[in-house]
Amino acid sequence: MVRLLAFALFLVALAALAPAASGQRLVVHGGTVYTVDAARPTAQAFAVEDGRFVAVGTEAEVLAGRADWPRMDLDGQTVTPGLIDAHAHLMGLGQALLQADLVGTTSKAEIVDRLVAFAETLPDGAWVTGRGWDQNDWGGDGGFPTRADLDEAFPDRPVFLGRVDGHAGWANTAAMRAAGLDPDAPAPPDMEGGAVLRDDRGRPTGVFVDAAEGLIQNAIPEPDLAFAQEALRRALQETARYGLTGVHEAGTPLASVELYRQFAASGQFPIRVYAMITPDEIGPFCDRNPAGIAEDRLRVRSVKVYADGALGSRGAALLAGYADDPGNTGLLFRQPDALQATVRAAMACGLQVNTHAIGDRANQVVLDAYETAIERTGGGPGRHRVEHAQILTLDDIERFAELGVIASVQPTHATSDMPWAGERLGDDRLRGAYAWRRLIDAGARLALGSDFPVERVDPLLGFHAAVTRQDADDRPAGGWYGNQTLTRAEALKGFTLDAAYAGFMEDEVGSIEPGKRADFVVLSQDVMAVPPEQILDTEVVATYVDGQAVYERD
Repeated sequence: MVRLLAFALFLVALAALAPAASGQRLVVHGGTVYTVDAARPTAQAFAVEDGRFVAVGTEAEVLAGRADWPRMDLDGQTVTPGLIDAHAHLMGLGQALLQADLVGTTSKAEIVDRLVAFAETLPDGAWVTGRGWDQNDWGGDGGFPTRADLDEAFPDRPVFLGRVDGHAGWANTAAMRAAGLDPDAPAPPDMEGGAVLRDDRGRPTGVFVDAAEGLIQNAIPEPDLAFAQEALRRALQETARYGLTGVHEAGTPLASVELYRQFAASGQFPIRVYAMITPDEIGPFCDRNPAGIAEDRLRVRSVKVYADGALGSRGAALLAGYADDPGNTGLLFRQPDALQATVRAAMACGLQVNTHAIGDRANQVVLDAYETAIERTGGGPGRHRVEHAQILTLDDIERFAELGVIASVQPTHATSDMPWAGERLGDDRLRGAYAWRRLIDAGARLALGSDFPVERVDPLLGFHAAVTRQDADDRPAGGWYGNQTLTRAEALKGFTLDAAYAGFMEDEVGSIEPGKRADFVVLSQDVMAVPPEQILDTEVVATYVDGQAVYERD
């Protein structure tokens, strides 16, 4: 009942949201303000009018001439600019909140137990879907599961479960039959960018990697509009309570863009979204929106491209074989010529290109494609990005700065992957893996994010991982490859001003400066000063967008 009441109040608050009313005023004082403004990194107070910062400085400076303005006393708490997640999946989060949550499961038996309980909440015959399993967390040899692990509990009901990174799916026999696959016949051949895992008789095991996931996903009934609306509402509630005022949506169909516009038009969109369209929509989008979309809460001027798969499912494209699977070099989703054509078309129509690349081969192919396309097209708007930039050769690290390419990285990927990344890559390749310090020292710009729902939404988890290279339990001592940590100032900038820059929004948001949108977060303690092991004790007290509270604790 308490949760339902809280959610209802949240929806009421959303309904009241709109561009700040003329004359709205507020003075915030009594705490520490980290502005992420190089000219004035800290302040004691700031003033907001009509949804924008109008003064930043000492209490005396800000209060001068504003003695009658409404005030908010921070009582010693801390304020930062609104936090921006530079790589996330907003609709994916909402959908995950409507699926079985498998994150953190430590065995196949635990997953089955969760699924059985979740299935009881569904209509009869509905597919059982979920996301978040990771075979590396189950102990043993890290081997993939099979359909047999699901069949006893679900002999007739289709089940399809996404891996934690979204780059593999696990189906039961009923799901395969529903998709038109004969579980007793040889598995269909692999396709470009995808693989069907097989048993010793060539039959599908039930695990479908990357592009092959579509063999099952295409059979799942399409969710209706009501499902999409509910998913978005839940995602917006979750992002607001964790201090996110901006999200870069890493690949979204135009149908979702229209849903965002509808929510924004009705005052139900307490976040700024920078959306990346899918490659097959480049032509239609550019025909209808030659200048992109630039609205108050929604901007679209980029495309999300996939170059390879993920490291955890051995789909990341490597220059040499996996250390724990010799001969397997992963999956390129597009051959270099095809990738080059997509990149060139996007730049030619004025789109920023943001390409998923995890393996060192994929990153090299992407940088080559960018370099050639920039020479031939002029590069369009520039600020092209590599999403993840996870495993790099030392030479390619230097190329990021040379080409002006932004490394869009997710710090918690390193702390999630560290228990097994060395087994996949070997020690030599780890020198260029998750190498944030090397990238910054080479002159590259980092935009930080989480990749939620692959990782948890909370940006403070990413902040903590960036500055400690440790997991939430402060392990390992000294950090995993602790020479690659970021300073706290760099990490905060990566989640604010540099993320804003990566979305062409640095003149509007990302720092607390006069003239900018009044997006800010109130934190329970000073994350820039507390001991590292206390960072994750910090709570979001309030989240403000355009000077209006979109979340308040209690």
